[in-house]
Amino acid sequence: MPKRERNKFVRRGEIIDILIEDYAFGGKGIGRIRNEHGEFVVFVPNTLPGQLVKTQIKKTSKKYAEGKLFEVLKPSEDEIDMPYQTIPGAPYINLPIEKQHQYKKESTLQLFKRIGKVDDIEDKFDEFVTSPNTFHYRNKMEYGFSAIGYDHDLKTDVDEFTLGFKKRGTWWCGDDLKKDSGLFDAEFENQLKDIKAYCVETGLAPWHPPKREGFFRYFVVRKSFKTNQLLFNLVTTSYDLPEFDLDKFANYLVGLFGDRVAGLLHTINDETGDRTIATTGSISLVYGDDKIVEELLGLNFEISMKSFFQTNPKCAEKLYTKVVDYALENKEAVDNTVVLDLFCGTGTIGQIIANKSENTKIVGVDIVAAAIEDAKENAKRNNIEGLKFYAADVGKFLAEHPEYTNKIRTIILDPARAGIAPKTLKKIINLNAERLVYVSCNPATQARDTEQLMEAGYTINKLSLVDQFPHTAHIETVVLFEKK
Repeated sequence: MPKRERNKFVRRGEIIDILIEDYAFGGKGIGRIRNEHGEFVVFVPNTLPGQLVKTQIKKTSKKYAEGKLFEVLKPSEDEIDMPYQTIPGAPYINLPIEKQHQYKKESTLQLFKRIGKVDDIEDKFDEFVTSPNTFHYRNKMEYGFSAIGYDHDLKTDVDEFTLGFKKRGTWWCGDDLKKDSGLFDAEFENQLKDIKAYCVETGLAPWHPPKREGFFRYFVVRKSFKTNQLLFNLVTTSYDLPEFDLDKFANYLVGLFGDRVAGLLHTINDETGDRTIATTGSISLVYGDDKIVEELLGLNFEISMKSFFQTNPKCAEKLYTKVVDYALENKEAVDNTVVLDLFCGTGTIGQIIANKSENTKIVGVDIVAAAIEDAKENAKRNNIEGLKFYAADVGKFLAEHPEYTNKIRTIILDPARAGIAPKTLKKIINLNAERLVYVSCNPATQARDTEQLMEAGYTINKLSLVDQFPHTAHIETVVLFEKK
């Protein structure tokens, strides 16, 4: 077997400093190594042109390498000072929002050209939909406890009780959140250090990632923008649980936030895996209610700690409005027909369409049974008729329910990040619908599916981008496909 040729520019595992020169889709900054052998590209996620960064090489090939960001050594000239604590979940918070929009739009359209083979994608571009709230837009955050912290002055790990987020580039090292991050609720995050102090005073240990032991694991918070209430979930192991007074902790939170406290839940998670809610654990209500209510486009939705719900509800309204506008653009293809809402989640889009159309039957399908149960409950709560929800794999559903798949004119598609499985997409194509409204949180897989849809006779009528997650690389796309 021939010996693998050693990369002449960089080795896997090597830590290097590199200047980021360009921006690629998905927040991948492009750096270049130049030496006597020529020029070599290194992609580093969550970086910007103009930044000097420290990165560890995770993957190498003949043409390029991929690194993991450890630290920004020097900011880009485009960046500005912000009054927030920088966290890994908001790598671009110091970049003016207009510049963020520019990078997202240009890189996404290039993606459709390169992967989707849509040469005239600029002509199809409809709108860049901005988030109503650039800051404090999230309705859920997960804060982790750790027995290992980080000393930013000495640049080394230290043994200390932390509550916040993992230090960028590590899985074992926590970093305290000491003030507002600019993403979630400012009042709550400014009080997180006090909640940490309360937990420290109990004498119980935070989770130690390498040893996989400890008591405190996560503190999860959901917020309702409709009521301004907060729903808390403290995640611990069962060890030392008798020594922790859950009722006293609930009273402490009420003392901090008053009527804003909707409820406190307690989750036991003894698994070693890094998840907030264990498959074998239990969740119990300690205080108040186990749900909060949110409103989208005049409809009410109950949200539990386990429910999937859009993280930026104010922008979700704009996303759903765009989807519904595309779906109802040809109202004749919706009124008095069956509309398939595939990968429907909690059925929000289908409910809105049913509410705005005449005698339309919406058939929603999703493989997550809990999401379908939420969809049924929400439809009942909002008194919307003409909805039918199925907990099933979309591909199997299409094969087993011909009564819903004959003469379909409009289909709504909102798959997970992985996109639509090729066999399932083929079944969708075989339905021969006139129009597809395809929503995606991962334009890379949507661009891949676009090529197959175009080969089957569909063309892109229009495309919009929705900035659901400011200060991150994420962008959502809404594409209206029509049959030639």
